[in-house]
Amino acid sequence: LQLVESGGGSVQPGGSLRLSCAASGFTLDYYAIGWFSQAPGKEREGVSCITSGGGITNYADSVKGRFTVSRDNAKKAVLLEMNSLKPEDTAVYYCAGGFVSYGINWCALTPRAFNSWGQGTQVTVSS
Repeated sequence: LQLVESGGGSVQPGGSLRLSCAASGFTLDYYAIGWFSQAPGKEREGVSCITSGGGITNYADSVKGRFTVSRDNAKKAVLLEMNSLKPEDTAVYYCAGGFVSYGINWCALTPRAFNSWGQGTQVTVSS
């Protein structure tokens, strides 16, 4: 599974961005997808995740109510809608895939649980 992120950029506080994660090389139906952020000098941390079928989502407390994750397996795409952005959201954002067996509803905010990673996209929130 290959993943490519896009949609990052620079916005003012309170602004919005929509990140996309495009998959290729394998069907997305068997992959939970996680979004992770990594700020300079900090460890990579979980932002959001979504189960393979899209029925269950999870969010870090810091983004609850502001970010929304969704997916379209037919289009092999996962989106992260980011609203009410804050300067502390500034980071490189990565999407990652974790293989799951059919019918298993799983996702996690732990980077080591995922083994297919995109190259990342920069998000900068600054006035």
